[in-house]
Amino acid sequence: MIRGNDPILLTPGPLTTSLRTKQAMLSDWGSWDAAFNAVTASIRRDVVEIINGGDDYTCVPLQGSGTFSVEAAIGTLVPRDGKVLVPNNGAYCARIVRICKYLGRAVVDLAVPEDQPATGAIVDAALSADPSITHVAQVHCETGAGMLNDLGGVSRACSAHGRSLIVDAMSSFAALPIDVRATPFDALVAASGKCLEGVPGMGFVIVKKSLLESRAGNAHSLAMDMHDQYVYMEKTTQWRYTPPTHVVAALRVAIDQFLEEGGQTKRLARYSANCSTLIDGMAKLGFRPFLKPATQAPIIVTFHAPPDPAYDFKSFYEMTRDRGYILYPGKLTQVETFRVGCIGAVDANEMRNVVSAVEQTLVAMGIRQVAPSAAARKAA
Repeated sequence: MIRGNDPILLTPGPLTTSLRTKQAMLSDWGSWDAAFNAVTASIRRDVVEIINGGDDYTCVPLQGSGTFSVEAAIGTLVPRDGKVLVPNNGAYCARIVRICKYLGRAVVDLAVPEDQPATGAIVDAALSADPSITHVAQVHCETGAGMLNDLGGVSRACSAHGRSLIVDAMSSFAALPIDVRATPFDALVAASGKCLEGVPGMGFVIVKKSLLESRAGNAHSLAMDMHDQYVYMEKTTQWRYTPPTHVVAALRVAIDQFLEEGGQTKRLARYSANCSTLIDGMAKLGFRPFLKPATQAPIIVTFHAPPDPAYDFKSFYEMTRDRGYILYPGKLTQVETFRVGCIGAVDANEMRNVVSAVEQTLVAMGIRQVAPSAAARKAA
């Protein structure tokens, strides 16, 4: 799927891209040119179609990382006197809480253990206890641990209480099934450099048109005003300010490959095969995933770090990188871990090569004890 000598990125984004996607960035584009504007329009249509949004939803692209678009969504869509519930079981949920505080939006930081999913029942109880909550911001796949949260249950709870749901689907969109007809939401946030397998630099919000059109003047920031961006794009077909042209061109080609592969179901199948191959191979070396299989998303896997005195993540990382694979540090607070991504332009055979590289690194470092200690197992 890839060519060249670059290390394979086993992270939840940026990730390894295909040769076709890389080549799409070799041409320069005029940001006001009709051909470029047609590319933007086609991307907007295609991503809405992935969630079966029809004519009721639109896509608003924004410059920057996915976090920029999460902040834009909250700042534009949540009224100044709104109140946001954030079921918090990881670093990216905590980031949304921080965004709300920066924007002066009242927020309920609902603690959920980082080894347990946010569920519809948890959200239902919170909404029943506090009728002043107007919005729920739910991370679908919390990649701090690789946790798959119960988006369907959360959506049903929000619908039952008449509350607005904003979904952070940064690491799940285009891989895990999300159909707005079955799982209603007001807005969903994703980005170019995740499961669509583009490069980083562009986020986007898929949002209900009627809601967005009612939010003129609500945003806290000119640059992140989704309503203003939407109105300008609809009127002119152009971005308001200089777009990341090469990123947009690469995303167009990445989406073409996504569709050629067979769309979301086929991408999920490949990522699931990557995940199971990785977990099975690492288990033979003694590694144990942090999460239980029922809550493990096939996006990124968190493994307990070896308790061997010879283990040091920095050395482990560097030696595995020298063998062609870039791992990801852990983000958990309870136990020491590291993470291995399953997404990007890689397949199950590449995951077997990853396991081989890790095995070679263990030998080179003199690590003999790999299975987690009893204390680590109890903490998890």
